[in-house]
Amino acid sequence: MNIIQTLSDELKRLLQGNLLYETYFPQWQYLLESYVGGQEYKDANHLTRYQLETDNEYRARIASTPLENHCQSVISVYNSFLFREDPEREFNGLEAMPELEDFLYDADFDGRSLDAFMKDVATWMSVFGHAWIMVSKPNVGAVTVADEQALGVRPYVSLLTPMVVLDWEYTRAPSGRITLSYFRYLEETTGDLKTVKTWTPDLVTTAVIDTKKSVIQELIEEVNGLGMIPAVCAYNGRSIIRGFGVSDIADIADAQKFIYNATSEVEQSLRMDSHPSLVKTPETQAGIGAGSIIHMPDNLDPGLKPYLLEFGGASVDSIYKAIEHAISSIDKMANTGAVRATESKVMSGVAMETEFQLLNARLSEKADNLQLAEEQMWNIWCAYMGTQWYGEIEYPGSFNIRDTAQEITQLQQAKSAATNPKVFDLIDGKIAEFLGEDPAVYFAADMVEGQDVLPAETVFEPHIMIDPVTGKEFIARTEQEHMDYAALGYYHKDES
Repeated sequence: MNIIQTLSDELKRLLQGNLLYETYFPQWQYLLESYVGGQEYKDANHLTRYQLETDNEYRARIASTPLENHCQSVISVYNSFLFREDPEREFNGLEAMPELEDFLYDADFDGRSLDAFMKDVATWMSVFGHAWIMVSKPNVGAVTVADEQALGVRPYVSLLTPMVVLDWEYTRAPSGRITLSYFRYLEETTGDLKTVKTWTPDLVTTAVIDTKKSVIQELIEEVNGLGMIPAVCAYNGRSIIRGFGVSDIADIADAQKFIYNATSEVEQSLRMDSHPSLVKTPETQAGIGAGSIIHMPDNLDPGLKPYLLEFGGASVDSIYKAIEHAISSIDKMANTGAVRATESKVMSGVAMETEFQLLNARLSEKADNLQLAEEQMWNIWCAYMGTQWYGEIEYPGSFNIRDTAQEITQLQQAKSAATNPKVFDLIDGKIAEFLGEDPAVYFAADMVEGQDVLPAETVFEPHIMIDPVTGKEFIARTEQEHMDYAALGYYHKDES
């Protein structure tokens, strides 16, 4: 084999992904277009083309069809709950490192804090099913830690989508632990130049390829001093294939595409109802618009006189019903029917509570996966810094998803039905909790200045009282019975 063929094979090997990558890339591209929307979605031609439709007619129909981006809406709802509270981090000894604070405020050397970076990780792992976190540290030849600090060298993170990770391999160690043993990804694309980086536990190879000239412009090999591949796979949901996750929008994207095509049918139906087609011979001259005049040739066959072709397709109402059904199915798939609704829905309290619990379970799983990915990331970060990770990461494990308005309505109904003043106080305390107030502090603030705080009311406990004459025992079950027995001279059993 000559050297030209060898170089050609090497170029193909560097730029080509493995079999799984080639198989799933079209699906990833489709999910990306469905999430991004806008011009990317229009350019992808997801609108079904009619038979005999010209290119100009098809492009005009794409331009006039709006997209209801449910994929982006669902993921935004998930992230709004996941990051309503910031994750708690305990570093247990790392606080003394000056690199730590810098990393927390600028995790990727692009101005994003670690919290902002993890939000992006959550977004893209929801889109694709998984995302890769690459932890890197520049090798500038520094000898001491002081030299690295003077040069501003520290570990940083990069987010890789599955669309740029070309190849990866896992190996099971003799201990049974599965580790990443090979990792190749497209690091950067600048015009015709593509930078491909290949990691093994022993070696790091960087290849700069000129795709126009089909040559390897630069090839750099470095020793991997870390001894492992600093890449973490953040799963949205585990699949049966290692290195692959389950996307949140895989099925929602199909429903969104159906809505997109149905919306186009609505627009076409309105146009055809308002402007029916005119059927005429080429010789007949017809104007456009209301009150237009049609000139027919004198020798025109009466059977060929112009006429309007009325539209006889599906009604707009039936199309809108199909769209509403598709939106309802999206909410069921995403468990977001109660939080994404823009109109009031007739749902029982049990149905709403069940949907909240399903959404809570989904969000808890996503939070656990994010927490696991960040813990693995910190292990690599500490390995770069010559120490070990003993800290703790805690993402919210439960999300208090409640229909506050519905609960307050129920409390109002209970208050109107109650007759005991003590029940009124309990209901008022619950309402104070909804307002974010501590009931004890809130009601204490309403007391007149100088007024003593009422002691807590004691709960009556049934007890035995004894007849001093006969020694017979009786049980005082209420405060009134206790007072009656005491008036007769009865005493408590423990006083005998």
